Amino acid sequence: MISTETLEYKKYMKRAIELAEMGRGTTSPNPMVGALILKDGRVVAEGYHKKAGEPHAEIVALNNASGNVSGSTLIVSLEPCNHFGRTPPCTEAIINAGIKKVIVGMVDPNPKCAGSGIKRLRDAGIEVEYGLLSDEVAKQNEVFIKYITTGRPFVIAKAAISLDGKISAVAGSSTEITGVEAKRRVHELRNEYSAILVGIGTVLADDPLLTTRLDANQEVRNPVRIVIDSKARLPLSSKIAATAKDVKTIAAVTSQAELADIDNLKEKGIEVIGFDTWDGLVDIEMLLEELGSREMSSLIVEGGSSLVAAFV
Repeated sequence: MISTETLEYKKYMKRAIELAEMGRGTTSPNPMVGALILKDGRVVAEGYHKKAGEPHAEIVALNNASGNVSGSTLIVSLEPCNHFGRTPPCTEAIINAGIKKVIVGMVDPNPKCAGSGIKRLRDAGIEVEYGLLSDEVAKQNEVFIKYITTGRPFVIAKAAISLDGKISAVAGSSTEITGVEAKRRVHELRNEYSAILVGIGTVLADDPLLTTRLDANQEVRNPVRIVIDSKARLPLSSKIAATAKDVKTIAAVTSQAELADIDNLKEKGIEVIGFDTWDGLVDIEMLLEELGSREMSSLIVEGGSSLVAAFV
């Protein structure tokens, strides 16, 4: 685990975590990872994982080094991978670079790695210690940990609640109670999360767009929009239907949906997925399994009280 000497590397691990944070919202379904290389007591290169399919943090750091890094120490927030995925294993690049010591923040919970990266490096004669600031790394990657260990997305619920505990006016009519700062945070989350989900009731009442809207100078991405719509009642004139060919949209229906209505949704560019029913509604367990199989690692639930309750 961590020796007294290794604790001296804490400030460097904090920097690795800071680097990893730069990939928030773009690495899914991969974790956020940062790395830096120390040689002769100074940092000679840094890197972070930017996007799934692109080089991992360790490789970026190695590529950013201007000179020979043989005999150096690598600080990395998550255990280097030891398997072929979208990219080759990082362990081999570390070994080939002549790295002498590796300090790891957290063991990778991915069953494909789960300690094998550390073992491979040690078998190659590299000194490896792990567990430095592991709690901070785990918190940073809570989405990834949930997804990779369960096969299901990490789920949060967003709801605007008044001081007296209400989320809507009488008869469920739309009422504005969210402040400017809260609205901005909602869009920041949309920019980070894989998907956003509402019920058909919310669509009928509010006609939301469910896209990401931030400052013009910020790079944004839209989450996949999912509508729980057992009977395929999503209005073809709704904002969601009107933009479905530009923003990935899924309607989750049941056998209660008419084929003609399903076909109409498909013509608008909406993907329709059928699910079994649970208590007359879309089976949430099956839905989460489906999203996980599609590598959607995180989900925001923005529906009304009934929908939120179904996830609790």
